[in-house]
Amino acid sequence: MEEKKVLLSVKDLEVEFRVRGRILTAIRGISLDIYENESIAIVGESAAGKSVFTKTFAGMLDDNGYVSNGSIVFNDPELAETTVPNTPEVKARIKSIHAKLNAASRYENGAAIYRRINELKQDRIRRSSLSEAEAEQLDTRIEDLRFRRAETYNLKLTIDPSKEKDRLKELSHSIKKMDEELKQLEDERKKTIAAHKQAMNNDTAYNTQFKTEMAQLTAQYREACAQPVSADKIARNEIIAKEIYLSVGRYNVAKRIKAINDLVKVVRNAMKNGLDLNDDATRTDVFDDVAFRVRFLDENEERIHGTCVINLAKLKYAKDWTRIRGRRIATVFQDPMTSLNPIITIGKQISSIIMKHQDCSEVEARARAIEMMRKVGIPNAENRYDDYPFQYSGGMRQRIVIAIALSCQPKILICDEPTTALDVTIQAQILKLIKDLQKEFNYTIVFITHDLGVVANVADRVAVLYAGQIVEVGTTEEVFYDPRHPYTWALLSSLPQLAQRDTELFSITGTPPSLYNKIAGDPFAPRNPYCLKIDVVKAPPMFKITETHYAKTWLLDPRAPKIDKPAAIDNIHDKMIKAFNI
Repeated sequence: MEEKKVLLSVKDLEVEFRVRGRILTAIRGISLDIYENESIAIVGESAAGKSVFTKTFAGMLDDNGYVSNGSIVFNDPELAETTVPNTPEVKARIKSIHAKLNAASRYENGAAIYRRINELKQDRIRRSSLSEAEAEQLDTRIEDLRFRRAETYNLKLTIDPSKEKDRLKELSHSIKKMDEELKQLEDERKKTIAAHKQAMNNDTAYNTQFKTEMAQLTAQYREACAQPVSADKIARNEIIAKEIYLSVGRYNVAKRIKAINDLVKVVRNAMKNGLDLNDDATRTDVFDDVAFRVRFLDENEERIHGTCVINLAKLKYAKDWTRIRGRRIATVFQDPMTSLNPIITIGKQISSIIMKHQDCSEVEARARAIEMMRKVGIPNAENRYDDYPFQYSGGMRQRIVIAIALSCQPKILICDEPTTALDVTIQAQILKLIKDLQKEFNYTIVFITHDLGVVANVADRVAVLYAGQIVEVGTTEEVFYDPRHPYTWALLSSLPQLAQRDTELFSITGTPPSLYNKIAGDPFAPRNPYCLKIDVVKAPPMFKITETHYAKTWLLDPRAPKIDKPAAIDNIHDKMIKAFNI
């Protein structure tokens, strides 16, 4: 069987938002590979993190959002190829960078001593601060108290003052008491730290030993750094200097100079700490703090040539995003009217995108736009080119949004609830259109949806999100007919098609956990009727069921009791066929 090519590789992704002085962690350690020319559905309740997850692919997070950890590697050979002119000015700049790196390489000779100096300093800091056990104990008490205060405050907001005065007074008193306890704990922290500092200052033997050892190490470090740099390191530094310039060559002059200085600084720090810059992965990590690294391949008199690993999580420069957003990753949003400009003609909105990303004339862009309008099913496209969005129906507007998204032939098409605002008949047409066009343009589809019916019709794979985590992932057949996570069971049980006459439609009780707080155990545990004791204590790992099917639940542990899926979704295939009278 032919191995699929990974187009987008997400590893340990975390996304945070600053909200009114607090940190909300919307995405929590997601790892997922998205393959070339596949259709994958991201499903889950509202606020599960579906849209936030995919917005990181195109750099569309809100201003208060940021990637706090992890990587999103986009495997695009065309974008990875990088060249810069090999002019005398460029050669002079690279020579200057090379000289700075050679000077910094002296620190590598004393890296082991430098680390020992830092260890001594860190040991002194530890002695004058809380021990790990003390810090953990205090932090646990403070975190628990803050959580209980937040819960009490939220409950207070739901109280009607005119009807429950006594209850309101009781809650206000509880909040005041918890505030006092928090202040006492913070005072306790300060007093404990002060006591540790005093004890360290009074320890004459330790202070004498510290000063003596620090003086010896400082002298040794100075002597080591005075030694000459080896020829191998000089040759390596020349390559790094070229990679630094390749990595910033796409920037404007001001940005380029700043980025070069920043890269030299992080490389110098890596040398001081003795990191192995000959290791490819290590060098990439060092570069990622400033700009994604472009590997040097070769050069001639005209140009310097390299290739890069495009980590979208580290992309900060707007010009880099213009090469990706639209051209490589496009999005179809759920409300077509808000996606279109009401005062610009339909044709102009399509052709302007084509001209921007495909470098063609206005006449050629118009012809391509009309052709794209025909492909998405707009009748009499040439005559409707100059119409405005209000002259189109909802379904036709969504077809235009799809046309805009596909006009530059992206490799990934993100469909964020593309059929929510449409009636059932038009939904089916739009979904069929997206799938049919996939065969022609060979793009990967990422569906964001609440509608499991959509999943069944269009997706090859399904990833189930809950509280910012993937709790189950597998092929559509595996997730529908052999689901393993209780949350997936609950979602499937909620399908309207499974409702029986004279019975209530199943709904998931409770609410998702607060994303402001650290989640202990399985995030679905409070709503899980099959909850185990370990679910509230320890987060489950991702268990492998088949080569393509994984689920994050302790029920898959060999030691767990055997629990069958709910009867409502047992033999779901036959039930769905009966519901649709197939």
